[in-house]
Amino acid sequence: VQLVESGGGLVQAGGSLRLSCAASTTWNINDLGMGWYRQPPGKQRELVAAITSGGRSTNYADSVKGRFTISRDNAKKTLYLQMNSLKPEDTAVYYCKADWGVYGSWGQGTQVTVSS
Repeated sequence: VQLVESGGGLVQAGGSLRLSCAASTTWNINDLGMGWYRQPPGKQRELVAAITSGGRSTNYADSVKGRFTISRDNAKKTLYLQMNSLKPEDTAVYYCKADWGVYGSWGQGTQVTVSS
């Protein structure tokens, strides 16, 4: 599974962005566990939001609950992250990840910068 993120950029605090992660695979992405992670400057990569295979449940980091929404379009084989009410502390490189069994795949990342 190859993943390509897009949609990052520079935005003012309080603004919104929608990240996309296009999956190149013959599989139905609804069968994959997928998630968004981020790595702020000088810090470790952390989970932002995830959706289970089958889409039965989602989970979010406490820091983004109520502001970010993860979703996916199985027909377009694309995972999304809608980010609202952005804060400077949301500045990071955002990565998409897909999991199947014991395997996983990462995208190359997209930069999100939130100015105060």
